[in-house]
Amino acid sequence: MIRHLVALRFAPDISADTKKSLMDDLAGLSAHIDGILDFQVRDNVSVEDELVRGFRHLFWFDFQDEAVRDTYLADPVHQSIGARIVATLEGGADGVFVMDFSV
Repeated sequence: MIRHLVALRFAPDISADTKKSLMDDLAGLSAHIDGILDFQVRDNVSVEDELVRGFRHLFWFDFQDEAVRDTYLADPVHQSIGARIVATLEGGADGVFVMDFSV
């Protein structure tokens, strides 16, 4: 299984409703792409503000394997949602951090 972890640094003027809508759209990918096992959204509650660097929101997908992850990455629906997310981030693409690892 591959866990695809994404940390986000939203721009300060992005509303909670907008963030929720984007996460709901991502959650919908579970019904769109076979092999997505789980999707989770969390807030980073760390008190180490200097180390957090503004990355206060995160989500992850659990994929059955690398092939499913690769399908997700190339999927046009995912890419459209991703572009909308990047548009809401402080610094654009600099406001996202991605890590994949085997579980």
